Amino acid sequence: MKNHSKPQSRGNIGAFEPVHAERFAAAQKSTWVSIGINVLLTALQMVGGFFAHSQALMADGLHSLSDLLSDVLVLYANRHGNRHADAEHPYGHARIETAATLILGAFLAVLGVVLLVAAAMRLQHPEALRAVSPPALALAVLALVAKEGLFRYMLAVAMRVRSQMLIANAWHARSDAASSLVVLLGIGGNLLGFTFLDLVAAAVVGMIIAHMGGKFALQALAELIDTGLEAEEVAAIRKTLLSTPGVRGMHELRTRKMADNALVDAHIMVDPHISVSEGHYIAETARQSVLRNHEVMDVMVHIDPEDDAVSRPDIRLPSRDQLRTHLEACLGEPLPDASRLVLHYLDGRVEAEVFLDQSGAWSDEKVANLRTKCGQLSVTDPYFRSIHLYKRTAP
Repeated sequence: MKNHSKPQSRGNIGAFEPVHAERFAAAQKSTWVSIGINVLLTALQMVGGFFAHSQALMADGLHSLSDLLSDVLVLYANRHGNRHADAEHPYGHARIETAATLILGAFLAVLGVVLLVAAAMRLQHPEALRAVSPPALALAVLALVAKEGLFRYMLAVAMRVRSQMLIANAWHARSDAASSLVVLLGIGGNLLGFTFLDLVAAAVVGMIIAHMGGKFALQALAELIDTGLEAEEVAAIRKTLLSTPGVRGMHELRTRKMADNALVDAHIMVDPHISVSEGHYIAETARQSVLRNHEVMDVMVHIDPEDDAVSRPDIRLPSRDQLRTHLEACLGEPLPDASRLVLHYLDGRVEAEVFLDQSGAWSDEKVANLRTKCGQLSVTDPYFRSIHLYKRTAP
């Protein structure tokens, strides 16, 4: 059982309509706020750091510039990742967010390493170090307050709409605040006479950026290679499926992340003697229960009459037509076309139910003889475990 909605073809896509309108609007607004703040901070820190002779402040300015670039990436991913499923992307476009997170993480990791190496190389020549100007301290305080405020605002929005990409961007802002604090301490130490502390602060900023970038990149990569949900969430989904009326057990449950949601594949066991339509009803009930109670995009439910992991395989057994021919040969006469044959493939054998029509050719004595043959056949036959004959009576 799966999502039966029909994907749009590329030719049918008209005006852009986000899948999650609230999440899309919140992401757009918070990201534009971040862009405005980062444009201002980048200009102030780069220009102020240059004239105040502060390598740490300039490194923090590059950090703010990386924030600005990542915000642009978030805007792109937020728009394109919210498109509806289409013929080319039947599962939707949610992994655009994941790809954007991977690109952002890799970019930050590289930037952090570059800043770290640059600071380390300048520290090799302490005689060239210069004291910073006092205005650098005021700019560092301003950057710290702005970035911490931005982090709290963006995280609140991200948690409200449950967006992995926005959460990553919010924590990126927190790493900015942490780096600004380090810069503040480095500049303060430099002003107190410890001139090397400004470069030490720049190196620490590089390490912070590289660490956060590597973390984001690894998390996104794990999702792109279909990493499953956390064990606690998988256990909760299993409990939901097993609590569905008609579900007797489960022998396979697989999950994989899809941005802020997940895809689930489950094999559930039902009574092997119920009708196909009832099995379908149970599967659809289980699917809807998971969709209602968990953050899941879609659920594929496979119905099994038994545990395939421990039962003997049924695929080697003959098909319906072949079994009917075999049964008629063993009984010594053909079954009438009006008779109904029900087959249950279970544990490597077949349980058959034959419903004979009301024809006068089937006397009680003849039916009794056929039942005797069927009983003997089920003992020695390589296919049939049991054969039950029923004679229909007039209503």
